[in-house]
Amino acid sequence: MPASQAPAAARAAHDIVDHLSADLLGGPRVVKQAWAIDLHKGGTGLVVLALMWAYGASTVPAWIYLALHGSYGVAWVVKDMTFPDRSWQRRVTWGGAVFTFVGLGTYWLFPWFLASGVLGQALPGPLLVALAVALHTMGLGLMLAADAQKHFTLRHGPGLIQDGLFRRVRHPNYLGEMMLYGAYAVLVNHWLAWAILGATWLVVFLPNMLVIEASLSRYAEWPEYQARTGMVVPGLRGRSTG
Repeated sequence: MPASQAPAAARAAHDIVDHLSADLLGGPRVVKQAWAIDLHKGGTGLVVLALMWAYGASTVPAWIYLALHGSYGVAWVVKDMTFPDRSWQRRVTWGGAVFTFVGLGTYWLFPWFLASGVLGQALPGPLLVALAVALHTMGLGLMLAADAQKHFTLRHGPGLIQDGLFRRVRHPNYLGEMMLYGAYAVLVNHWLAWAILGATWLVVFLPNMLVIEASLSRYAEWPEYQARTGMVVPGLRGRSTG
């Protein structure tokens, strides 16, 4: 079955980010992109701890943030060592690796907002802290389980995954990522954190998902699967490719 085309805007956004993260400044592709990602995520706990020390932030929300974001970074590195995402194993230029690292560094604004109080926001209360912990726990579990299912299923050959966590949602791994980063925004307790996430989801996540779906549309089962599933929310259906 012929594959559909992703919307032009989504394809353009995807291609721009892909070029910058793979070939920025040109030159040989000598660095594995996963190394830049692992360096950032694996080092997040140390960055958060350093920010807490620098600003004397010893509040309960700050320690909860350290536990959540720091443990996510460790879990990501373990995931990459045990069932790596093939898309991150490509070689990129040094400029591309720096772009990847700096781009992810945007997320380090969150612990800075929280530790420094630079936005003048109130600290989250017990209800918001509990919500953040629950959201993060479910999101991390969903992301890891979805990536594991995809990795071990596709290891036996290409195809359209329609069962397990992909039964009702086409991108459960993206949903998990959105939930756990949403937990960090809950702890920051300021609209700017949500604005940063919204921009990331609109400029990076959504184009990636649309390009993936355009590729998956080559499978004969795709129209029926797309019609009965949501992109990231169960029950929220709709055609995403033409």
